[in-house]
Amino acid sequence: MSEVREKATLAGQATTQLGKLRTAQKNEALLLMADALVKESEAIIAANAEDLARGRDNGTSESLLDRIALNPDRIAGIAEGLRQIVELPDPVGHVLESIDRPNGLHIEKISVPLGVIGIIYEARPNVTVDAAGLCLKTGNAVVLRGGSAALASNSKIVEVLREALSRSALPVEALQLVEDPSRASVDEMLKLNGLLDVVIPRGGASLIRNVVENATVPVIETGAGICHTFIDESAQETMAAAIAFNAKVQRPSVCNSMETLLVHERFAASHLADLAAKFQEANVELRGCERTLELIPTATAATNEDYATEYNDYILNVRIVRNIEEALQHIHTYGTKHSECIVTENAEHASQFLQEVDAAAVYHNASTRFTDGFEFGFGAEIGISTQKLHARGPMGLPALTSTKYRIVGSGQIRG
Repeated sequence: MSEVREKATLAGQATTQLGKLRTAQKNEALLLMADALVKESEAIIAANAEDLARGRDNGTSESLLDRIALNPDRIAGIAEGLRQIVELPDPVGHVLESIDRPNGLHIEKISVPLGVIGIIYEARPNVTVDAAGLCLKTGNAVVLRGGSAALASNSKIVEVLREALSRSALPVEALQLVEDPSRASVDEMLKLNGLLDVVIPRGGASLIRNVVENATVPVIETGAGICHTFIDESAQETMAAAIAFNAKVQRPSVCNSMETLLVHERFAASHLADLAAKFQEANVELRGCERTLELIPTATAATNEDYATEYNDYILNVRIVRNIEEALQHIHTYGTKHSECIVTENAEHASQFLQEVDAAAVYHNASTRFTDGFEFGFGAEIGISTQKLHARGPMGLPALTSTKYRIVGSGQIRG
């Protein structure tokens, strides 16, 4: 039996015990996991150093290395995410709807775990902990398959978490990590119907496309983040600059960072040069339309391919537009339905933007960097869904449940 099939089978066997646990028992396990991460920070950072050294030897970009990197503060933050999950309501077992039929049948719709969840992701070790915490809190077993770039980090983290689980009521086998770094292990996970109930991909466009196109197991699609900020004519200069700069520079390697800045022509005439200088001081490479190049001679020409690229790096497209309609059309053409922002003091334009932009998160006068389960108060997130069925946006605990109906009768039969 392959590693993938064996670990998925063990995870499935653990769901029976998981389904019997009380919320307090699940919370106790999460607290043990959080404490263990902090206690074992030194060992985790040592394993992480192996991944970083190997990445540098292989020419991995600094942006990707930042996504892999762990330090005491980041580990403490990841552990705090688990503690926040503890404080959140358990969505399992809630009566969502109650129906009394004329024939005497009493019907209840209740929330239940999805079952065994497969998570396929790339370079961020924090996903390992977030996924484990969210899945276990909702009574789901989880099979993790992280990228080879963070294999040592993920292996040590799962070792630490499983040791903590061994001191709790939760079955250790409910948390599995596939350590086979080959493409074959991903391909096998995508076909594990009957063992995996759902697969959730987290990563770049190519990974997500591969999962969506080739999986026979149901998929919750987390999309690529080609996010835009539109600075309207009436935007306050200081606010607009702060929001745009934060959206690109605060952490460019993540999916909710801005890839294209759209600027109203009148705002651009007065303020774009100063804003561009601020970006260039932060080592952001600017690529722009013809009108942008007239105002920023140091920028290079942007192509349609650039507008359709999720850089996750210190690269930014800049396009000057005549009005909000042109901005909306650009977002409609190139957006990935993730996160979009308008900076404006025009209430009518703000309302139009919030209404017409088709995305999981739409902002007025705030950075797209807030599209995050932690920032939304979910504790952590399993991913940011850009699809429209089952879940959309940052997926917290309720997104990891399904429903079933309980029907109580007194001998009714259907005529």
